[in-house]
Amino acid sequence: MTSKCLFVISLLSIWLNSPCWSADTNIAQRPNIVLIMADDLGYECMGFNGSKQYKTPNLDQLASRGMRFTQCHAQPLCTPSRVKLMTGLSNARNYSAFSVLPRDQKTIGQYFKQAGYRTCVAGKWQLYGAEHYSPQFRGKGTLPEQAGFESTCLWQVDKSGERFFAPLMHVDGENIQFGDDQYGPQVATDYILEFIEQKPEEAFFVYYPMILTHSPFVPTPLSKSRSSRDKQSNFADMVAYMDFTIGRIVNKVKDLGLAENTLIMFVGDNGTHTALESELGDQIIRGGKGKTNDAGTHVPLVAYWPGVIKPGEVNDNLIDMSDFLPTCLAACDIQTTSKLDGLSFLHQLTGKSGKDREWIYCYYNPRPERTQASYFIRDTRYKLYGDERFYDLKLDRLETSPISSPKGTALKAFNTLRTTLDSLPTSGEKLLQFPE
Repeated sequence: MTSKCLFVISLLSIWLNSPCWSADTNIAQRPNIVLIMADDLGYECMGFNGSKQYKTPNLDQLASRGMRFTQCHAQPLCTPSRVKLMTGLSNARNYSAFSVLPRDQKTIGQYFKQAGYRTCVAGKWQLYGAEHYSPQFRGKGTLPEQAGFESTCLWQVDKSGERFFAPLMHVDGENIQFGDDQYGPQVATDYILEFIEQKPEEAFFVYYPMILTHSPFVPTPLSKSRSSRDKQSNFADMVAYMDFTIGRIVNKVKDLGLAENTLIMFVGDNGTHTALESELGDQIIRGGKGKTNDAGTHVPLVAYWPGVIKPGEVNDNLIDMSDFLPTCLAACDIQTTSKLDGLSFLHQLTGKSGKDREWIYCYYNPRPERTQASYFIRDTRYKLYGDERFYDLKLDRLETSPISSPKGTALKAFNTLRTTLDSLPTSGEKLLQFPE
């Protein structure tokens, strides 16, 4: 072989191995994301957070092999949290109505689709304004495909129906009524597994807003009794089944050899249902769904990425629901010029230096057509509402005794939080505005 041929072959080899020679090759080398969000599941329900009441062995294993967070806070209710997570923006900027995601908002699915990722969403949607809602909201939101998701398997898009046994699921644009022996969470999980398995060599983004563990509290396929009406017992079974489905996804990623190239995150969307009580250590915690105290906003969060996240890490930094979008984008090196309220915590996952969140801002107006907004700002210890109520959460987690005259450290925190709160939006900028 001549030296000239060797030179050409050498150049060709360099070109083929360059990360920019082919967009498809470059994309395939990017990390995958699996973002899982449980429905109505507070911090107190996880074994990795100290619960002995609920069985979560798969998530406990993820926490032991990854990073668990002690200060993740959501909006107090599902739709507000979902809108915040999917857009990276405060509810003060784009929350229009319950069950509605304004269709002019750029979503996490759109970011990933535009970056060349395969995109999938399965589980619960409730962002379009299904047929059982008031006519003023019906169909005013966003369909999953409009939000950037190519593959979809969801409960409650344009119709409601059952979510557990004999579910009505919206699969790739078509409503399908499943039989009495079919279980909604299993249908959604099976769909995700098939999606991942179809083209594992191509980078993917999977968003799994789970159907579990929302009411009604009924037995699961793994329950000992299929006729139990004990809400507390059935909820425990639902937590266990939720954990079981997550184990199936994690195992699929491992079996396909994708674990070291896949970031898996699990979070709750708001506090546990108020009808339930849970034991955590020597405390009995009543669910706080819909409330702005810690029982309503404090949610579990665990992140797993072998080879990137050190095993057994415990993170006490503040994490807000708006932070997931910029974190996922940063993990996959997807650039954006959009101004977001969220702050990436990727550097915390990878053990690098970066900007940590100093406060969380919550604007909460679940039914703008009939409720008044409340809003607050908090750090890891203190919390200030817009009406000047001020709490020390270390001593008063459920906010029973506001501090009337803060002093010392409390006064310093009050002044800092007050100044910051004055700079934030305190009215719904898109209240009841629905672009055509």
